[in-house]
Amino acid sequence: MASRGEVWFDDAAGPLVRPYALTRGRTQDDRYGLDLVTLVVSVQPAVHERIVEPEYADVLWVCEHPLSVAEVAAKIDLPLCVVKVMLADLIERNYVIYRTGWQPVRNTPDMDTMQKVLDGIRKL
Repeated sequence: MASRGEVWFDDAAGPLVRPYALTRGRTQDDRYGLDLVTLVVSVQPAVHERIVEPEYADVLWVCEHPLSVAEVAAKIDLPLCVVKVMLADLIERNYVIYRTGWQPVRNTPDMDTMQKVLDGIRKL
């Protein structure tokens, strides 16, 4: 988390490093379909913080308890698109796990089954 007094933060100008520099110029990452309400939680942040860049370590500690992607972005004060890329990088390395709020429909009933259900309802 950025705090005043750090080398890359200037009190008058704000952050001296642009957010896209943290993600190496990437502004979108759709590998995992992260959205505002996707829940994320870090796995062993104390172990992994020594391996990643400081900004990524901040994300790990913020995600110590399950949070939505939007909450993570708000807590570390970075744009949502940057946080999504950072989270995707951490998920790729298995440092963060996630759960979306929706599950795709896998087994839809066929029309014959639907007709039998409708016929059964009509007989009631």
